[in-house]
Amino acid sequence: MTESKSRRDFLRKAAAAAALASAFGESARGAGDDTDDIEPIPHAQARAPIGADGVVNVGVIGTGGMGTGHCDALARFAAESKSIRVGALCDLCDPRVQNAKTRVDKAQGGDVQTYRRHEDLLARPDIHGVLIASPEHWHARLAEDAIKAGKDVYVEKPMTINLKDALRLRKVVKANPGAIVVVGTQFVMTPSYMAAETLVKEGAIGKPVWSQTSYCRNSKTGEWNYYALDPAWKPGENLDWERWCKPLGKATWSPEIYARWRRYKKYSSGIIGDLLVHHVTPTLKALSEVGWPVKVVATGGHYIDKAMENPDQININVEFEHDHSMMIAGSTCNELGVERIIRGHKANLFVGGRNAVIRPERIWADEIEEREIPPPPGGVLDPQEALRRHWIDCIRTRQAPRSDVELGTKVMVIVDLAQRSFWEGGAFGFDPQSGKVKRL
Repeated sequence: MTESKSRRDFLRKAAAAAALASAFGESARGAGDDTDDIEPIPHAQARAPIGADGVVNVGVIGTGGMGTGHCDALARFAAESKSIRVGALCDLCDPRVQNAKTRVDKAQGGDVQTYRRHEDLLARPDIHGVLIASPEHWHARLAEDAIKAGKDVYVEKPMTINLKDALRLRKVVKANPGAIVVVGTQFVMTPSYMAAETLVKEGAIGKPVWSQTSYCRNSKTGEWNYYALDPAWKPGENLDWERWCKPLGKATWSPEIYARWRRYKKYSSGIIGDLLVHHVTPTLKALSEVGWPVKVVATGGHYIDKAMENPDQININVEFEHDHSMMIAGSTCNELGVERIIRGHKANLFVGGRNAVIRPERIWADEIEEREIPPPPGGVLDPQEALRRHWIDCIRTRQAPRSDVELGTKVMVIVDLAQRSFWEGGAFGFDPQSGKVKRL
């Protein structure tokens, strides 16, 4: 009976896989191994060795917005530990990079070098790694150039602006396995998610059948409008607007777009890529055995913030290769999100708090005990600070990062297909074998 059932399950899954492959066209290649690349895949130059002083020398590309926080935090860490140093800053806007320089110099001492072109920073032979905090449409180019230059990378979320760029970056990393690339989705460092990862692998909840997560907040004046417009910005004088636009083509100067690009469809997926990836990523890491996302449907709209081009409300449903569904809710007009839960056949995992909590399903209550898994003793760092330090540790030890490009690419399948579904309507599918997307 067991052998017969296993065979039926195998045949059913094989038939489903064949049907999916047929819908997308036959291919025996791995995910993303299509031949659309115009440029050859680069091979990294030799990495700069860490000197006898043991100091990891890092640069920051993109010093406004999120970059300001990263500069401050890295400089603080440098001042405290003396084991790292912010050695270079780069931004296309002179006022922004000068502001960052003033703050970094004050925090860690010395005179940090600044650049307008990232190529000049990457040419520095003494830089070990670069933190990329540019707008999304520059992420892929900057990360690839950094890898080519032999630098280790921390790239802010979302990993890229679209799936095509993600698949390309995945190829680059596969071709350069010595490169360390961390994607800045910091909640992978949260103890509750880390505990969930272990519990799921151990089979503590049985087969995980569906999960739910969200990232919701509220604003009276509209999301991302808190980024101020600086009258000191002068395109062509102290700001290279043409280069800022370059990956997506020319555009008329707009301080609104420059400062608040997450509100605009051309430059960002808004809620989907900026907010939801925070909790989708660690949930997906805990669910490593469910495979790739293969079907995504998104609905939502502009309910309050009519001036924002991207939606202020989004609801996403995702189906995965190996019998799992995920429900995702995002909002910038109501802060009450859904509880973050991984639901198994035998028990449920609650991961929204500091501690992970496992609660058995009623019919398994005699076999599985409800329990709470607290964080390790010794205190817990802020997740973003923990991920930055994890990146530095990876540079030093060459260990594999927790938030890597493989995981980032799976997340980008969800982001990209959800974006398409919202704007075009209907469901979109992804074939993990060919790396192709198709409207279903």
